[in-house]
Amino acid sequence: MTHMVSDTVNLWSKMSLIVIVLILVTVSTAFVLLGIESVTIYAPLWLKWVILVFLFAFVIGIIGPLSGVGGGVVFVGLGMAMLPFHVDFIRGAGLVAALTTSLNSAPYFTKKGLANLRIVAPLVAVSTIFSVFGGVMGLWLSNSFPGGSYYVKMSLGVVLLILLAALGRSKNVEYPKPKKKDKLAEKLELRGAWFEPTLNKVVTYEATNLPLAMLAFSGVGFIAGMFGLGAGWANVPILNLVMGIPLKVAVATSMLILAINDSASLWVYVANGAVLPIIVVPVIMGIGIGSRIGSRLAAKTKPKIIKRLVIGLIALSGVVNIIQGLSGIGILNFT
Repeated sequence: MTHMVSDTVNLWSKMSLIVIVLILVTVSTAFVLLGIESVTIYAPLWLKWVILVFLFAFVIGIIGPLSGVGGGVVFVGLGMAMLPFHVDFIRGAGLVAALTTSLNSAPYFTKKGLANLRIVAPLVAVSTIFSVFGGVMGLWLSNSFPGGSYYVKMSLGVVLLILLAALGRSKNVEYPKPKKKDKLAEKLELRGAWFEPTLNKVVTYEATNLPLAMLAFSGVGFIAGMFGLGAGWANVPILNLVMGIPLKVAVATSMLILAINDSASLWVYVANGAVLPIIVVPVIMGIGIGSRIGSRLAAKTKPKIIKRLVIGLIALSGVVNIIQGLSGIGILNFT
């Protein structure tokens, strides 16, 4: 009887969450498609947009922890497809959102000894440089010639579809066993240990494949800086599957890497005036509040439907961005 009641409560909590998310998504989408100017709310236009962006970010904040997909990826992908702001402002807000999440988590993981600073150092040395290059390239592409923003949209659409393919194929391993030793990693002493309460013992590990991981992080850093995406979707699989780091350490170390990388690439957007407080502030508040709700729900439930919904939204965002880009440069014409 107790199990039946518990299952019923879990079912109702999942259904309630799905209904709330769908209602908020519907309201936000209606505001965008119908035109927020036509909504009969007696408030200044700027305040209407602040409320809309807050609701938009709030929904993303909730579904981010539940789906395991980074909020920055969903925000930038859907934001470019739905919101009328310039792509530079959306990318700048996406970096701020990713940075806010990582800064909230990185100190805790570092204090607990899960984030490995020895592993972070060589990876950040290359990824930070390439993330700055990516930010410079993205802003140059969208502003240096007519139709540049449409090329950015097309490129983002392709990246999102590639990301979906990678997410579908990758399977994280909780405690991977490296097949071979890495001399460079051994010289840098890229190893660590932590007490795992679920196993009631100290777990040790050694990183491997450092040169390959540095090459991968350089590409990920460039993409993250160029499109304003938080790179947790790529950092964790590289740390876990390529370097053979346990999943819990990979997640914690990824947060510390994000905090450093996003700080560097964000300054490129700040210096070029691509970070607007009227967009960034409601994004930080919405994702901050939503992610706390989503984190608590994720600890109690495993709503696979939400994850599939988010993956579907990313796929839709990729296709819409490609179509908008192609129509913007005149290749597609719907008139």
